[in-house]
Amino acid sequence: MRKVYLDHAGTTPLNPEVYSLMCEFMKNTFGNPSSIHSFGREAKKWVDKARRQVAELIGAEAGEIIFTSGGTEADNLAIIGAAAARRKKGNHIITSSIEHPAVLNTCKHLAKNGFDVTFLPVDHYGLVEPEQLRREIRPETILISIMHANNEIGTIEPVKEIAAVAREHGVLFHTDAVQSAGKIPVDVNALGVDLLTLSSHKIYGPKGVGALYKRKKVRLHPVVFGGGQEGNARSGTENTIGIVGFGKAAEIAARDLDSEFERTGKLRDKLIRGIEERISDVRYNGHPERRLPHIVNFSFSYVEGESMLLSLDMKGIAASSGSACSSSALKPSHVLTAIGLPYELVHGSLRMTLGRMNDEADIDYVLDVLPGIIAKLRSFSPLANKLTV
Repeated sequence: MRKVYLDHAGTTPLNPEVYSLMCEFMKNTFGNPSSIHSFGREAKKWVDKARRQVAELIGAEAGEIIFTSGGTEADNLAIIGAAAARRKKGNHIITSSIEHPAVLNTCKHLAKNGFDVTFLPVDHYGLVEPEQLRREIRPETILISIMHANNEIGTIEPVKEIAAVAREHGVLFHTDAVQSAGKIPVDVNALGVDLLTLSSHKIYGPKGVGALYKRKKVRLHPVVFGGGQEGNARSGTENTIGIVGFGKAAEIAARDLDSEFERTGKLRDKLIRGIEERISDVRYNGHPERRLPHIVNFSFSYVEGESMLLSLDMKGIAASSGSACSSSALKPSHVLTAIGLPYELVHGSLRMTLGRMNDEADIDYVLDVLPGIIAKLRSFSPLANKLTV
């Protein structure tokens, strides 16, 4: 049976080049990069190189990169750290209703601890309206956090315009670029952001390591205390093996960005077109133009999402019904709810996310298998059967 992995937005396989480098590092280097002896200095050289590689992926300077345990910790450091550092200036934070749980739940935590949080609505494509954001800014607004691109539907937010509004009002702006970095061009200076989140395992690097870009003049209070590593922003002995792998993955992502964008985009378009041609009563979720090259999200009428996923898995196809962080809970997607989908379509959603592993034969296989699965599941639906009588 053919195996097709369509959950690259959940995680990606380790790139062979990254794996080889990590093996080389583990065999020959074990020092603590904070130590001043030769073993420590050797480890620090590798960490410094990785910091430059990650910085180059997003047009930053090496000194602006803080390594963390992943995207979730980076989001927490950005939001809690900025809120604590600017608490005397105000207590108002603005985010959107479709953020990743790492942002949403961090903001909800702050809302329980003396901060006032505004959750902006989005339109039916999942876009935040910059002018609506402008209307929500108050004198006490200290931070805005809007993701660069959505992890469930792939819509790319107008981050440059949002950053300009934030800058006009002297408000710090953070963006979660976990899904966009390495997939589309991301330049922190062109975008005008103050803080930006990255994750290694979304770009074929190892799990357990991420980074926060922090513009030089931005002050953050740490959320992890200890020996003062990462410029006193994030204490704890660095995950050197993970950091080295992350650096190599960032280098490869930058090198192959244009070719992968074109290749993956063509596969995405073929998958979308094939589904719309072969299956009736479907709804494409996300913006038709402002979208990432690797994310495809559809809602299928009269079909339950979990049954769809299990049926696909039996055919060797791995997909998801939303973000990997919440799909196991079988809760309705807050993203699809926010863009106005009715309950039954939210529960009939399918996210397929493409990557380096995929080729046209994979798409052909999915398009051969999926229509039959949908037809079979609909044959069990009382509503679908009633409509066909």
